[in-house]
Amino acid sequence: MKDKKAWSGRFSESTNPLVEQFNASVGFDKRLYRHDIQGSIAHATMLGRQKIIAVNHARKIVKGLKRIMKEIETGQLQLSVADEDIHMAVEKRLIEIVGAEIGGKLHTGRSRNDQVATTFRMYVRDLTDEIIHLIRQLQRALYKQAKQHIDTIAPAYTHMQPAQPIRLAHWFLAYYEMLDRDTSRFEDSRKRLNTAPLGSAALAGANFPLDRKWVAKQLGFDTVTKNSVDAVSDRDFAAEFLFATSMTATHLSRLAEELIIFTTMEFGVMELPDAFCTGSSIMPQKKNPDVPELIRGKTGRINGALVAMLTMLKGLPLAYNKDMQEDKEPVFDSGDQIRVMLRLAAEMVANIKIHPGKMANRAEEGFTTAVDITDKLVMAGAPFRDAHRIVGRLTRVCIDNNMRFSELPRAEAFNIDPRLPEIMKNSVGAAGSTNMKDVIGGTARRRIASRLKQMEKEMAKWRI
Repeated sequence: MKDKKAWSGRFSESTNPLVEQFNASVGFDKRLYRHDIQGSIAHATMLGRQKIIAVNHARKIVKGLKRIMKEIETGQLQLSVADEDIHMAVEKRLIEIVGAEIGGKLHTGRSRNDQVATTFRMYVRDLTDEIIHLIRQLQRALYKQAKQHIDTIAPAYTHMQPAQPIRLAHWFLAYYEMLDRDTSRFEDSRKRLNTAPLGSAALAGANFPLDRKWVAKQLGFDTVTKNSVDAVSDRDFAAEFLFATSMTATHLSRLAEELIIFTTMEFGVMELPDAFCTGSSIMPQKKNPDVPELIRGKTGRINGALVAMLTMLKGLPLAYNKDMQEDKEPVFDSGDQIRVMLRLAAEMVANIKIHPGKMANRAEEGFTTAVDITDKLVMAGAPFRDAHRIVGRLTRVCIDNNMRFSELPRAEAFNIDPRLPEIMKNSVGAAGSTNMKDVIGGTARRRIASRLKQMEKEMAKWRI
């Protein structure tokens, strides 16, 4: 045997070099080193506590593992394909430091199957906490903009056509609510992932008197898994993380799309900071919204990672299969992308320039107060469907004559319906329209102000 793999005793031939390259994961799973070593330290300490190995051997193992941590962090320890994965690389180096007699005892009572499942959960848990923190930062930026623009009247759209006036604060807070659901998803999935598989060994559990609960507590887990077969084959936590990430990215993509639209010359109601835009290689006048465009584009990449994970898992028999090596790169890449996207989105939102005058003018265009006139007809006794039809005719007449509601002569309004002239005389503008929606979740100023106060109380509880 030329290659001395930890598992090579059963084999009579060396591993094909191409197989080594194809099989190796150390190139990407090396980022798990800190969590892997933390897990090994807890496992070794427990082995000593349980007198499964000598206490002094456990201490030497822990000391060696801490040295390896520093070597990796300083770049002193170089990893290669021959190391196969980060777990074997750490064990190999430990044996070099403390010797095979002691170092070889670290793996007592565990398998790479439960080892990697534990390490990966710890990584995803920390990643989840960081993403929640970044979402909260974006929510704060949205809240601050909403508070500043509670009196900025803006048009709202359905089907990208002018619909009704709102306060711009309401638009910012719509994304706040989306992100609040995203945070809830991450927090909920974190509860399920925070269960320790260590002690499940390969799939059937261990032959040694392991104290699984003690190890779980040392590593910050809430409890331990209850079925060893499920424990080593479960990647629900990774799929749930990717789904939560995909939803967050989708919400960021929707925000990015609207920023792209509203900052065009055609809309011109917002302006992105120069720091988040680029120019053209040929057209010197261009200011391109590259950052929101990339957020929109990278969302497809993140959604693809979720599909890749689900596809990998969908036909796997119990328990562990090598297919599961493909669980990490989608999580790593999605985690990397979403963190940058959230940071950029928070800075863009905090620094975007708003043009309140243009917003207000747009809010008056497109007959956006049609619903208010309709509702006033209903209040005057008309059935809603009749009122809807009347205001539809009113809109058609104004379109044909290139007029706003306020410009239509009283006589023409009377011809459409005798009640219209008086109703339109007292008709509210865009700002008044928002205040008429005085229901919970509506656009009335006092309702938005109330929600902002609720948010202040919520944010006071955040740990950021």
